[in-house]
This record gives sequence, C-alpha cells and structure tokens, in this order.
Amino acid sequence: MYKIFASIFATILISALLVPVVRQLAFRVGAVDKPNARRVNKKTMPTMGGLAIFIAFNFTNFVLLHGQYPMRMMIALFIAQCIVLITGIIDDIYELKPFQKLIGLTTAALVVYYVAHVRMTTLTIPFAGTVKLGLLSLPITLVWILAITNAINLIDGLDGLATGIAIIALTTSALTGYFFLNVTNTFISLMIATLVAALIGFLPYNFHPATIYLGDTGSLFIGFMISVFALFGLKNATFISIIIPVIILGVPITDTVFAIIRRALNKKPIMKPDKHHLHHRLMQMGLSHRQTVLVIYGIALIFSFISLLYPISNIFGSLLLTIATLLGLEIFVELIGLVGGNHQPLLNLIKRIVLKSSEHKNGKE
Repeated sequence: MYKIFASIFATILISALLVPVVRQLAFRVGAVDKPNARRVNKKTMPTMGGLAIFIAFNFTNFVLLHGQYPMRMMIALFIAQCIVLITGIIDDIYELKPFQKLIGLTTAALVVYYVAHVRMTTLTIPFAGTVKLGLLSLPITLVWILAITNAINLIDGLDGLATGIAIIALTTSALTGYFFLNVTNTFISLMIATLVAALIGFLPYNFHPATIYLGDTGSLFIGFMISVFALFGLKNATFISIIIPVIILGVPITDTVFAIIRRALNKKPIMKPDKHHLHHRLMQMGLSHRQTVLVIYGIALIFSFISLLYPISNIFGSLLLTIATLLGLEIFVELIGLVGGNHQPLLNLIKRIVLKSSEHKNGKE
C-alpha cells in the first residue's frame, strides 16, 4: 500500500515538473492558441499540455507500479493512447478537420475493442432481462468512446475547466467502481487514481490565469481514458452501470447534447463551433472567468453526489431520481439560455400552470 501511495504522490510531482518542459516544447513546435473571436485568451498561449499528463500517467503505470496491471491489456491501451495523443498533437499544431480527428479516435477505439478486449457485450434492461448485444457490441462501444471523448473536448473552453471536471469525474468513478459497482478489475481504480494525480500536478499551471492549455492533446486523451475506464464497468451493462457514468459526466454531456439541439433548432451545422456553450453563457451573464469555472466545478460536484445515490437506491428510486435530475437540468438550461433565450418550454408550462392556478384561486375568492 505504501508503494501505491508513494507512486501516486510521485505522479503529481512528475506531472508538475514536466509541464514547464512541455510548455517550451509547445512554443518550439508551434502548438499555440492564438486569440480570435471564439477564444477567451488575450495572448498567444501554448497548448499540448496533455503531453505532460500522458507521460506522468504512463511512467507511473509502467515503471513505478509495474506488476500491478495485466501487461497485455496495458500495452494495448498504451497503443490506443498513443494514437489519440498523436491525433491531438497534430491538431494542436496544424488544426485537423473534424473528420480527420474522427479517423484517429475511431482507430484508437478499434484497438481498445479488438486488442484490449474492452467492450460492451450485454445489456440488462429493467423488467425485460438481459440482452446479448452481439453485432451491436462494436458500434455501441465505438459510439460510447467517441461521444465521451468529444464531450470532454468540447467543454475545454476556459482555464482549468476540463482539467477540474475530469478530476471530479474520475475521482467519483473510482469511488463508485470500487465500493458500489463490484468491478472485478480493481486495478482500474488504481489507474484512475494515477490519472487523477497527473491531472492534479497539471492543474496549478492550467487554472486561471493559465500558463498552458490542455490542447486537443490533453482533452482528447483525458476524454478517451474516461470513456475506456467507464467501459470496464459496462461490459455487462445494466441501467445503473450506464446511468452512473452518464450522471458523473453530466456537465460535458449536457453541454454537448444541448449544443447539438441548439444548432439543429437554429439550422446550423452541428459541427460548427459557437459561443453559446455553458461557460460562454455563464460569462455572458456577468460571471468572471474564475467564477464561471468554480460554478461549473460546483455543478459537476452536484452531478457526482447524485451519482452516488444510485447504488443505494432500488430501481424505482433510481427512475424517480433520473426524472428529477432531468427536470432540474432542463429548468437550469432554460434559465441560462443554453439553447436560446426564446426556447423555454418547461418554464413557460410552469408559468401557465401557476397563472391558471392563481386565476382559479382569485375566481373562488
């Protein structure tokens, strides 16, 4: 146990020491983020910060914690990580087109599926029983990996935002996986702890005012690893095992889903970026950069707390919890205008009900 704690602490130090080196490298190779209409930075910033996280994470797993993991699976995951990392580095330097990034991420996902053998195989549906996915296993696994990876990538819009959310989500995932979901591969919790340590070492450089960004190198890598870690608890998926990681990742998933809805309603290309994401809306409402990040951290913590209620609830309690979460989320989304100021169906319905109730009460009087 001492070796594990010492290795986790060493991961934080290694990550922190690597960041200045990666920062200089980013400037040298041209992995920089220049100010433009969509960016919040006012000066040219180095990206590619995820490289420090990747090195610290894998150094600890392959050297400091050697023997703690099944080596064949680790090598397969490392190959997949390298594909994602290279995709991110190339994008940070040359800016890839969306379909080009998709090719890289899909290739990495296929390595996870066919070489690491990490995949969804069955799905247990409440009141219906267990269904073998069969040929659907591959597309469902790929969609899961690509969706979660891109969700983390999209939320990376402010200093420390994606890094902090990932720390919260991964920590919650480790706790639920180890204590509640009966994930037989307990080494997954150790791998998650190692990644959290690498992120903690990076966060001081990335928090506002940041001196380096994650870049696609980091956001794609982190999102990819989060999606893969979740798959270990989803091999034999149930309603609970699926809903927990979705709730844990409530912030990036919400932002992604409503970005798609917003662009569809406004008849704009789904892949076209805009300045109406969650963090943009909060800043447009008057919050400062730092306040916006801290508020979203708070929202992420609320989602994490909700996720911890599922393992101790029965199926009916879980369904009610899900409905309540969705209703609360919709009200919040409409209040801040995440889809658009005029799109408030639930709030308008509540107003009509309250108005009719008031008119009925006044009529009786």
